[in-house]
Amino acid sequence: MRITKDNTVGVVIDIQERLVPAMAEKETFVKNSKILIEGLQALNLPLLVTQQYSKGLGQTIPEVSEIINNFSPIEKSDFSCLDEAVFKERLEQSGAKNVVICGIESHVCVLQTAVDLKEAGYNPIIVMDCTSSRDLKNVQLATERFRHENILMISYESILFELTRSAKAAEFKTISTLVK
Repeated sequence: MRITKDNTVGVVIDIQERLVPAMAEKETFVKNSKILIEGLQALNLPLLVTQQYSKGLGQTIPEVSEIINNFSPIEKSDFSCLDEAVFKERLEQSGAKNVVICGIESHVCVLQTAVDLKEAGYNPIIVMDCTSSRDLKNVQLATERFRHENILMISYESILFELTRSAKAAEFKTISTLVK
């Protein structure tokens, strides 16, 4: 399956104020997620951003919210983004079949969203160096489940260059600079 810009959307799951400090390797996770988000935007892909129970878990961290064009997070209380009507509607409106996913936690919201997307006929693509959990063992368990469910796992550099497709693309220089 070749992943192209014309049928792809990015999803940023719950990168929130009270969750991020508890994540394993949080500095790397945030840095990588920012590169992915900036790259997806440079490629003009739509982004859907979720926040889990914002009242208790806070807002999307400023390092992320401030780089997202037209930042408008979707509030959710269910772990799977697909169980949230607004998310489901915006995803359908995007017309995308490929869903590039980053966020937290790998073994809860990311996992349940990916499994539900797969079941609904989408192609979830987990950007593994842009996901995290409080414990790296849970990331490993999520990885095993993704593999079992035939859900594609990839790195941010790999997906950004695949979406760019060519060194002749107008976005190549921007993407190349981001991943250096």
